[in-house]
Amino acid sequence: MNARRSPRAEGPLFLAGPPRAGAATAQDAHYARKPVKVVIQLPCRDEAEQLPATLAALPRRLPAVDEVEWLVVDDGSSDDTARVALAHGAHAVLRLPHNRGLARAFCAGLEAACRRGADVIVNVDGDNQYDASAIPELVARVLAGRADIVVGCRPIERIAHFPWWKKRLQRLGSAVVRAAAHVSVDDATSGFRAYSRDAAMRLNVYSNYTYTLETLIQAGQSGLRVEALPVEVNPPTRPSRLIRSVPQYVTRSVLTIVRSFLTYRPLEFFLVPSALCMAAGALIGARFLYHFAHGAGDGHVQSLILSALLIVVGTVGAAVGLLANQLVVNRRLLEEQQQSRRRAEWRPPA
Repeated sequence: MNARRSPRAEGPLFLAGPPRAGAATAQDAHYARKPVKVVIQLPCRDEAEQLPATLAALPRRLPAVDEVEWLVVDDGSSDDTARVALAHGAHAVLRLPHNRGLARAFCAGLEAACRRGADVIVNVDGDNQYDASAIPELVARVLAGRADIVVGCRPIERIAHFPWWKKRLQRLGSAVVRAAAHVSVDDATSGFRAYSRDAAMRLNVYSNYTYTLETLIQAGQSGLRVEALPVEVNPPTRPSRLIRSVPQYVTRSVLTIVRSFLTYRPLEFFLVPSALCMAAGALIGARFLYHFAHGAGDGHVQSLILSALLIVVGTVGAAVGLLANQLVVNRRLLEEQQQSRRRAEWRPPA
């Protein structure tokens, strides 16, 4: 087993398994067409028990694909996740030095997959939650140019082990994503997805908790094409580690949605409440003027103060929204520069 350090600054460790027979090389297909490579990444933490079944279900060959690799991202596991992954066929394990959270592990996997030459990256949970037989169709839709991101949508209402509140929260999250980014996906919290290389390089995740809602909102705002594909699920192997309590999950999801609105649609985020404040201030001010015109203004001075306060707050909020909207232009320019840098840096070694 070979080990080498990743070029990332914090030094995650790569563990590479032996070369697999049957993997096409660039020289073999050089004169025919560019080889197509798919990397299936699995962000994991303490999944040594579940990994054998999860890996056994993954495909080693795919239609119109020259090479398929399995990349396990070990997010600071305390068990034998890395050893089990390599023993059961993983081509490489990216070991993060400590637990960084699901979102950070996901991003590290995208970068590692691109550096390994992936044309399509498929993200799969390490707990064997999703039916891996849908992977060929996920990949096919990306390769056909139909979408930049394909989301495997679970049959939420038919999943017996999902409690009612979780089903409602899943639906609420999907509705918010549709409203925020105009992306029609029925299961926005699904992590079973396929990404084109270009889409992977354009995504930025700011949360440490989860990436599902944020990446879809960002994709919609960035003009990436998103499709949904109905998929089935396997029986649960363990309780969810992401949802440890309902209040915590709701709070973190709301903060993620608010942050995404603030980042990608700041004008609407500030302008709508500002307009409501100004409208309310104007109505209260009109009420004061009515009473003042009829000689009863002395008893309604409080209305005048409240009206002025609401109008001032609304004006300041609108100004902040306009300023933040101008910052969006700068952010998009920076993202374009970042994407160009990633294209240059995230290349496979020669």
